Amino acid sequence: MPQQRHIFSTIVENRPGVLFRITNTIRRRGFNIESLTVGPIDNGKLARMTIVIYADENDAEFIARNLHKLVEVFKVKRLDPGKSILREMALIKICAEDSRVRSDIVHYSRIFRGRIVDVSQDSMIVEITGTPEKINAFINLVKNHGIKEVARTGLVALQRGGETI
Repeated sequence: MPQQRHIFSTIVENRPGVLFRITNTIRRRGFNIESLTVGPIDNGKLARMTIVIYADENDAEFIARNLHKLVEVFKVKRLDPGKSILREMALIKICAEDSRVRSDIVHYSRIFRGRIVDVSQDSMIVEITGTPEKINAFINLVKNHGIKEVARTGLVALQRGGETI
């Protein structure tokens, strides 16, 4: 079976060691975590984790079953990207030593609905929020100007409609 992106949304205990147990469960099965985001919910007692891996369908089901077995994991849901809102934020530091390059970066940022969040003598930092594909497209567009650094948050996701995890 072909490998594809699988997005797991989980509700877990928010305490030390839980992140290790979850990532170790995935690692022991030989999978790389492509993206991992964690944030507290429910007054800090719980946390939502969004985990992205590439696997075939059988392996994704296997991972979901094994995550369910962990005591610290209350809920696991595989999200359908077509029925979910997916977002990531990136900060991209781009070489910008002359006015023409600066003008290009401002223009591209507007097209992608990004924000210039820092300007120095030789660089600019652009904040882009959107799907990973949108962020990759922006990075590909500006890479000829010279990218100094990129920092990405990882994917966060919620299922569309009234259903919750």
